[in-house]
Amino acid sequence: MTDTRISAFPEANRSYKSRLFEMIYSEKEELLELYNAIHETHYDNPEQLEINTLKNAIYMSMHNDVSFIIDSQLQLYEHQSTVNPNIPLRALMYITDLYSVLTKDENLYGEKRIELPTPEFITFYNGIDTVPDSEVIKLSDAYTVDNGAPSLELKMTVLNINPGNNQELKKKCKTLNDYAIYTSLVREYAKNIPLREAVERAISECIEKDILAKFLTKNKAEAIKVSIYEYDEEKHMRQEREYNMKKGEIKGIEKSNALILKLSELGRTDDIIKAAAHPEYQQELFDEFGL
Repeated sequence: MTDTRISAFPEANRSYKSRLFEMIYSEKEELLELYNAIHETHYDNPEQLEINTLKNAIYMSMHNDVSFIIDSQLQLYEHQSTVNPNIPLRALMYITDLYSVLTKDENLYGEKRIELPTPEFITFYNGIDTVPDSEVIKLSDAYTVDNGAPSLELKMTVLNINPGNNQELKKKCKTLNDYAIYTSLVREYAKNIPLREAVERAISECIEKDILAKFLTKNKAEAIKVSIYEYDEEKHMRQEREYNMKKGEIKGIEKSNALILKLSELGRTDDIIKAAAHPEYQQELFDEFGL
């Protein structure tokens, strides 16, 4: 369905779907190093790893940067620069499509159980909001009724890879550490100089200091384009979130003022004081007056 909302901010150019994280970890060697670092394993043959990312799985901004199978384990990795509580729902949509592809030649109505690779969902976060080193976001957090034992669950582990976070993990995976350093440099330089200049400066500095040097040297032009796109998208999403929060605050003030006026007209000054001290009572009054 087409979104017809009018935003106060211009839309970022979303036609370019590749992401820097996805580009870096399209290489099996780098992906295997990351997997080993997370799971403290010692796989040494990149060919044991089968990348099966769905390139056209774009629906309502649902996108997975990389998915792969190793030793019957299905790993789904994603990078995020903004906090998003809907990641488990997006992951559910994605893995449904992925399992459909993996089982397309199987008889789903037969007597034999179809074996599925065991999934694990990990998001690597490097935005500007403060989040824990590691947290688990569950699909059931979004359920309107908590029955204590949801029939359908999906758990997404979010790892904060900003400088100063998850240091042990990044020590074990140089590429992940380098990626975190590079993106933080772009963000820092962009505060004071034009974005393209900030990206080019960060790339030159990283190559000089052996930070993602091989990747950035080989893919410099594309890395510049992707970095600009990602930073613009992050900025747009942050501005839109701040705008919506501001709209919510204004709407809340307008509701409160309308309630005060109605109560004043009815001479219910005691209710005005009680509502100011007790939010739940204020909500009862909102309901009473249809506000």
